[in-house]
Amino acid sequence: MIVEIDGVPLHLAHPDALSVKWVGQEEVMRQLLAAWLVVDERDIPMNPRLVGKPGVGKTTLAYAAASRLSREIFIMQATVDTRPEDLIVQPVIEGPGQLRYVASPLVTAMLRGGIVILDEGNRMSEKSWASLAPLLDTRRYVESIVAGIKIQAHPLFRLVATMNDDSSTFDLPEYIHSRLQPQILIDFPERDEELSILRENLPFADDKILEYVTDFLQQAHNNDERFTVRDGINIGRYAIKLMTTLDGRADFTHAVRFSIDKVLGEEALRYARRP
Repeated sequence: MIVEIDGVPLHLAHPDALSVKWVGQEEVMRQLLAAWLVVDERDIPMNPRLVGKPGVGKTTLAYAAASRLSREIFIMQATVDTRPEDLIVQPVIEGPGQLRYVASPLVTAMLRGGIVILDEGNRMSEKSWASLAPLLDTRRYVESIVAGIKIQAHPLFRLVATMNDDSSTFDLPEYIHSRLQPQILIDFPERDEELSILRENLPFADDKILEYVTDFLQQAHNNDERFTVRDGINIGRYAIKLMTTLDGRADFTHAVRFSIDKVLGEEALRYARRP
């Protein structure tokens, strides 16, 4: 896909296509969809940020919400090395003396009226965030220095940023903090919801394994551990594989406890039921 802006051809990115389903916690889904609403011709969509511990489902929620709007979805992974040109337009050498300008997933979403998920946004530096400042207010555009063009967002364009609540991230500059609103907190799910999430991701698992892993996670949550449902999925998946190699001869509790040890470490076993 190629579009031309002020005589500059831009090669667009391809949308992402994932098979994900959001289970439970409909209140945070409602909050996210409400932030994207436009209620008047003078209104503009908000740029929410989803905040929570790694593995609680922030990206899954964002993708599931975008899917409900039946739009193209683009996921852009932020890192400490993300540069402004990575977020907007990159020049690529195409041949002797020739450059091809490649639009980022974010800019592609802007042009096509899609939805971009800026994943783990608080790993980016202030310099990278500064390049997005005009996009996140009433101006709704970005400027590419390398291509020498200004790119206006389509009216249907929406953005959401996910942010991990851990020590390996940067603090947002205040002028960006005020533009990424509202903040939507994604917390650990309740027991029934956590069991449903495990069942959705491990449909081939025995209920005894799912119940055991759910009880382990709930006990860990009650003790303020950072273990998440992603950890539970990995524990359950590995336990099933271990049992398969033994043709089902191993007791499932031993397999799950061994899996907990290998996924999270021996200290995590304090929250697991003994055989």
